[in-house]
Amino acid sequence: MKNKRSSGIPGGAPTLTQKDFMSDQDVRWCPGCGDYSILAQTRRIMPELGIPQENIVFISGIGCSSRFPYYMNTYGFHTIHGRAPTIASGVKMANPDLSVWVITGDGDALSIGGNHFIHLLRRNFDINVLLFNNRIYGLTKGQYSPTSEQGKKTKSTPFGSLETPFNPISLALSSGATFVARSLDTDSRHLQSMIKAAFEHKGTSFIEIYQDCIIFNKDTFELYTDKSTKADNTVKLEHGEPLLFGKENDKGIRLKNFEPEITTVVNGTEDLIVHDQYAENTTLASFLARMSVMPEMPHPIGIFRSVEQPCYEDMMAAQITTTKQQRGEGDLEALLNAGDTWVVE
Repeated sequence: MKNKRSSGIPGGAPTLTQKDFMSDQDVRWCPGCGDYSILAQTRRIMPELGIPQENIVFISGIGCSSRFPYYMNTYGFHTIHGRAPTIASGVKMANPDLSVWVITGDGDALSIGGNHFIHLLRRNFDINVLLFNNRIYGLTKGQYSPTSEQGKKTKSTPFGSLETPFNPISLALSSGATFVARSLDTDSRHLQSMIKAAFEHKGTSFIEIYQDCIIFNKDTFELYTDKSTKADNTVKLEHGEPLLFGKENDKGIRLKNFEPEITTVVNGTEDLIVHDQYAENTTLASFLARMSVMPEMPHPIGIFRSVEQPCYEDMMAAQITTTKQQRGEGDLEALLNAGDTWVVE
């Protein structure tokens, strides 16, 4: 790890820049891959968090996105397929003062790692999860993934996928995630703001990032990233604001028979849905998440939900303290010899 520059104030924290978070490893992704943008925005936002590099850990599983820890000048761990949430949970329990980040993809997190992913969210460790969603297995050369659209023709589904794809936002909300957001690899300012908001949230933060695979699934999110179509196909979620979108900001989303409906804004926004990211009840957030699977509806971008709940590591520490007060420090030898024992000869 590189030496950090002093802030010039005796005993003060070092002043970090984007360059301080660049490792000495060559970045090995395909030219044009959306991973480059996510890496760049993460490096840009890290100095603003005010954390020493040695207190930051990036943990990944398997996939193109999982090379990420090599490219950050922090501590990191490139683990095994789907198990990054498990390793991250152990790191956080062992040292709650660390800022822990999980880097994963739609295949790594939602297929072999699905069980680990949902349990991380429900336990609410203070861990940040960045899920790179390109709707394909890129590292293994273009098989369909858990988020590939139905009918998707790939090397493993030559006649089209028969499966209904996962909606990562809906899955996160159903698992009890306390912070759920979505951003785009091409929207640098928005992505930076989501990463910073995730860090500031106390609890498990989950960000789905629409990311382009230039080789095996090019332009799968073009409607939501291209300047000519983005305004009409995405709606930015801002707390306390009505759901407005369109090039002229003249379209809105209202509720009709418990379903979202697009309406033209003419005489005000009184009948439009007003976003509340701090609502404890997940009804609104789940409602917005469903819009992503409705072809005629714009895809919500931003924070779906952000609520405060106790973190697992804090509850565990409190439980240990209380137990010690009630029962003492404990005796391992006495524990091993407690109850029925057997002697094997």
